[in-house]
Amino acid sequence: MSNTNELPFDELSFEAAYTELQAVIEKLESGELSLDESVNLYERGRLLSLHCQSLLDNAELRIKQVNQDGSLSD
Repeated sequence: MSNTNELPFDELSFEAAYTELQAVIEKLESGELSLDESVNLYERGRLLSLHCQSLLDNAELRIKQVNQDGSLSD
């Protein structure tokens, strides 16, 4: 896994978090981890998933706030 797992979630871009989440999924699907490693990795993956969803929700909100003329609504 990359070094991004050392960064706090609020410092991870969507792309970095998503890339790490993909790596977590691949490791979990490999079936080569101990139960404890799997649980720890699952927890990290769940937090990454929530972080990605939060970033997507914020982006959607920003898009909805843009008016036809490109200005932001209040």
